[in-house]
Amino acid sequence: MDVSHLVEIPVNPAVEQFGPGDTVKVSAKVVEGERERTQVFEGVVIRRNNGGGGANFTVRRIASGVGVERTFNLQSPRLEKVQVVRSGKVRSSRLYYLRGLTGKAARIKEKARV
Repeated sequence: MDVSHLVEIPVNPAVEQFGPGDTVKVSAKVVEGERERTQVFEGVVIRRNNGGGGANFTVRRIASGVGVERTFNLQSPRLEKVQVVRSGKVRSSRLYYLRGLTGKAARIKEKARV
């Protein structure tokens, strides 16, 4: 089998290992006019798509009582770093059910650390 056409995609070194249910802090560069600044978005990872070069993940948080979701591209140069704040214990890889939950019902148990 000829695999010469396959290109290995480099892993972004500023991104820690994380999965669905984890609470993460995402530092992304935001361009406003001619200025560029870093904006931190902290929330729960509700999905992760490992599609090679098109790999992305969606983070959800509640801001002023309104649910806000933002999708980030893992290979984007605008992505500065991803820090895992806490690991969540979930059984599903797509946590869309969190959209219908509010308050204490929307909490995710923390994974036991070894």
